[in-house]
Amino acid sequence: MRATLVLEDGAVFCGNSFGSQAEVVGKVILNTAVVGYQEMMTDPANAGEILALTYPLIGNYGINPQFNESAKCWLRGLVVKESSRIHSSRLAKKSLTDFIKEESLPAVNSLDTRTLAVHLRNNGEQLGILSISESAPEELLARLKQFKLVQPKSMLSRLSVNKPVLLEANKTAKIKIAVLDLGVAASILRQLEALNASVELLPYDTAAEEILGRKPDGLIISNGPEEDVGLSKVSANISGIVGKFPILAISTGAQVLARALGAQTKSLKLGHRGVNYPVAYPGSPKAAITAQNHSLIIDEDSLARIKSIKITGYNLNDKTVEEFESKQLKFLAIQYLPSSPGLGEVNPVIEKFYKSVKGV
Repeated sequence: MRATLVLEDGAVFCGNSFGSQAEVVGKVILNTAVVGYQEMMTDPANAGEILALTYPLIGNYGINPQFNESAKCWLRGLVVKESSRIHSSRLAKKSLTDFIKEESLPAVNSLDTRTLAVHLRNNGEQLGILSISESAPEELLARLKQFKLVQPKSMLSRLSVNKPVLLEANKTAKIKIAVLDLGVAASILRQLEALNASVELLPYDTAAEEILGRKPDGLIISNGPEEDVGLSKVSANISGIVGKFPILAISTGAQVLARALGAQTKSLKLGHRGVNYPVAYPGSPKAAITAQNHSLIIDEDSLARIKSIKITGYNLNDKTVEEFESKQLKFLAIQYLPSSPGLGEVNPVIEKFYKSVKGV
């Protein structure tokens, strides 16, 4: 069955539907990673987006639920060049197609993702409408424009826990870390568990007084959807806890923290979404290759005006801010994702945060 993707600038791309027949609207984003489609589909940070994968063959190693970043798929739609008809991994429990059907996800293959990627690179990320209807592109574009008039609603209440949750692993450990859940990825929680920390998830809208009242040794402000209208409330809440104990702010969490401190954020023409973004550290000959998933960046000039803050990492490609910290205010903030270096291993950034929590 034919499927059509129409962007808000009028560009039209066609392919074949292999998922739900629902018509959906969402921001069309690219990800250049060769692997990780399952993690991207279940990452709450991608909630409400139409994800286009630039690697040409998707689904060849199937799906295994143990690698999900959350309990479900949060995408609004998926676009690929070719969906594999077979999967060969011994760990696979089901095919990508089966997973898409279970999640009722609108998906399209046989679409020219290379041309789509070039178009977005040249014209910027934008809203798109994905449909299998026989409507003309002009009709779809009209419905897309109508959608833009609707007041956006926050998804954070659906992505976050609705009450404090103490994770079973290590719940009696001496070191207690609270996670302000904006849509935290499961891989981050697994790394905290590997450090033998007691981890408590807190709802995204937890007030500063309640966070302080729970007396954590440290706080993580998690990743999540970066353009959600509910994030302004989160910034207002955390402004009252900065400097009280060590804080690690990750991706969207870093943007929320920056706004709480008085800095500004702005949009990239094309987001940083992939697993090979180089980050350089001023004064050091070393650089790191990082995984990233963001379209907003923190304005360097507004950040530099805030006392006691030091910018400690830049993107080598476009010189945007990737990391900043303050020893006086006890925080470290990163725009990139602290991916595990290997099975059961912990990212150096999370280890650094954990050491600051322990006072080492």
